[in-house]
Amino acid sequence: MKRRLFFKNTLIGGLTLPVLGMQSCNNSPENGPSPTSGLQETPEGFADDFALNEITVSELQAKMEQGALTAREITQMYLDRIEAVDKNGPKLQSVIEINPDALTLASTLDEERKAGKVRGPLHGIPILIKDNIDTGDQMMTTAGALALTGNIAAQDAFIVEKLRAAGAVLLGKTNLSEWANFRSTRSSSGWSGRGGQCKNPFVLDRNPCGSSSGSGAAVSANLCAIAIGTETNGSIVCPSSSNGVVGIKPTVGMWSRSGIIPISYTQDTAGPMTRTVTDAAILLAALSGEDPRDDKTRGLSGKYPSDYTAALDPNGLQGARIGIARFYMGFHEEVDQILEKAFELMRQKGATLIDLEEPEAWKNLGAASYNVLLYEFKDGVNKYLANANAPVKTLEEVIAYNQDNAAASMPYFKQEILEAAQQKGDLNTPEYLEAVRKTVLQSQKGIDQLLQENQLDAILGPTGGPAWATDLVNGDHFGGGSSSPAAHAGYPNISLPAGYVHGLPVGLSLFGTAFSESTLIRLAFAYEQASQHRKAPGFLKRISY
Repeated sequence: MKRRLFFKNTLIGGLTLPVLGMQSCNNSPENGPSPTSGLQETPEGFADDFALNEITVSELQAKMEQGALTAREITQMYLDRIEAVDKNGPKLQSVIEINPDALTLASTLDEERKAGKVRGPLHGIPILIKDNIDTGDQMMTTAGALALTGNIAAQDAFIVEKLRAAGAVLLGKTNLSEWANFRSTRSSSGWSGRGGQCKNPFVLDRNPCGSSSGSGAAVSANLCAIAIGTETNGSIVCPSSSNGVVGIKPTVGMWSRSGIIPISYTQDTAGPMTRTVTDAAILLAALSGEDPRDDKTRGLSGKYPSDYTAALDPNGLQGARIGIARFYMGFHEEVDQILEKAFELMRQKGATLIDLEEPEAWKNLGAASYNVLLYEFKDGVNKYLANANAPVKTLEEVIAYNQDNAAASMPYFKQEILEAAQQKGDLNTPEYLEAVRKTVLQSQKGIDQLLQENQLDAILGPTGGPAWATDLVNGDHFGGGSSSPAAHAGYPNISLPAGYVHGLPVGLSLFGTAFSESTLIRLAFAYEQASQHRKAPGFLKRISY
């Protein structure tokens, strides 16, 4: 679904600040090669021969095992790349803050490797995470909002604990649509008061979608090995589509949400954003687990595997049955053409495709789903801020801060969604309870009935259209998409590259029932291997007319 259309449907039937917290990354690695950004400006954009372009997690592991590169050298190369691409050159503005401890973390992991200890496939791998995820270190967690500047978390989010235990190197935090796109119906995806406007690395005047804009743009532009985003409805899959990468929105409860600035208790989840299905599968397994701080995770660890690499079958489309959600198509003829080619390729690889009709259960959920988010946002944000180190302690204080600092906090669009949430009651309100029942149960019912009645492995639809031109005055210009059923249901969704419209990436989505990630990964990997659509972005300044 269009990332914020469900807000707009419900409602109707300037100053770009410098990135705060960014630190210089120009130091050369010790006893290693002198890294280069790989960028050279041309009249059209930037030529790019970065040494780590499109490198995978397994390839980085091989270089470290062979002694060709250390984790510290790899980390420094990515830090220099961020300096060149985000602060200079294309000025992508995808990274909101650099971790001052990154090189120290990498050196520690190098020492462990020398001592014979390798924690797993993520050992020494640099990663960027979205700036609504707590880290118990020197970095802030702000959801891009100036009102939360100075919020240094007392402890890691659960998934960050898992990252550190797996040996990943936290490079820094990514820019995002402020408050994860839950502030205004006229906002620009990828803009935050703290980070400014993130750009699309394929064409720089185009939008990266959101709200995980920086994570999608950064991993696509090879500023990190892998990245993490978060989603309530479309916030992982849409920027994955627009930036030409793979994104997985897991089943709600597979990844803990504790330590993540919330929107929705029923829909929120973090998830992988990577350049390949394989890397997404590795990260998905590494961060899954039960967390006492998030009751949605309780008792679920037996419902999913500890390793998804067994699902990486290049023949995984053979014998598969996939339902086509054509009712989400038709918003752009070239997107339809790309999907028709994808359908034909899947048939050639042995899949049977069945056209579906939209379930009645999915229709007319706009008002109910919006109410769920308004109630849960107020409740969740107040609980988060009450225990945070931010200067504001309630949603009401956030609203007041923005009003008092409107020139900096609201230069292009306002905060009508925050204000609407503030007017709601608590989670015992009948309106809320009925909205949850309707939104979640009807969405789950629709997906499960389609799968069972048609004996399907998954449902396929367009993730979105080609990136629109960024417009800070009028806001976003969404085309279409299919994120809402899986988002409302709390079910998994995978977006992966399917082709290009005038050089702009377009993704397709595969979604299914709860904890069907292995099946979706199998189908996605087989399609990825057969199609090979992913390519590095060209940092074009604009589309040629």
